[in-house]
Amino acid sequence: MTRLVLYNAPQSTCSQRVRYTLHAKGMAFEEHKLDLFSGDQLRPEYLAINPNGVVPALLDDGRPVLDSAVILEYLEDIAPDIAPLRPTAPIEAARMRAMMRFIDEVPTPAIRTPSYNLAFLPHFQAMSDAEFQALCDSKPLRREFLMRMGKTGFSDADMSEALGRLSRGIERMDLWLDQGGGPWLLGPDITLADIAVMPVIVRMDDINLGYLWDRHPQIGKWLDNIRATPAFKPAYYHGALLTEKYPHLAKVRADAAT
Repeated sequence: MTRLVLYNAPQSTCSQRVRYTLHAKGMAFEEHKLDLFSGDQLRPEYLAINPNGVVPALLDDGRPVLDSAVILEYLEDIAPDIAPLRPTAPIEAARMRAMMRFIDEVPTPAIRTPSYNLAFLPHFQAMSDAEFQALCDSKPLRREFLMRMGKTGFSDADMSEALGRLSRGIERMDLWLDQGGGPWLLGPDITLADIAVMPVIVRMDDINLGYLWDRHPQIGKWLDNIRATPAFKPAYYHGALLTEKYPHLAKVRADAAT
């Protein structure tokens, strides 16, 4: 029986950072892919593992570890000598954690707004008002977010705010790369901070928001570097990108390239 069991979803940005870390450390795990639109994350058997009704959740010998940032640190705690992803010097580890806090406060929640507007909104528009309200009410952590979106999508003001937060995330990343000398956020070695922000940058590129780092070419180089790591492909298997899941987004991307 596999010790580690990961409940996640292919397109979930928080799931992607955990998958990457597991592969980077070469840790064997059993993967359960949840269909979020079918409500797998709200079924009683999953809520017994994660009462927040979100992914990912990791079981270690049957004991749950919740929240992707917590899971990243937990994996480092149980396998610190395998492909280390946290600085050993306490001051540098503190810097890394401060970066992760900023990432989870600013760009990570911001990427949800354009993601939902561009990819997920048609699914919600197909629901009746009662069905949509029931869906919102069933979400322990996302109810207010979905209510704000509604069936018409986020407003221009909401989108502008999200893009502003993403831009601030890019600017902060660029500053960190300058301070550390690259190629990674803290310098020569990849850390959990790079993995924490990775899904945001990959998602931005996937949905045609890469122009936000046109004035910060270091971000593009950083993205190339992380895509070249051995853990990237198994973490981003086919179907993990929104353009692979939703054909209309792939067409929009192709049109933007011409």
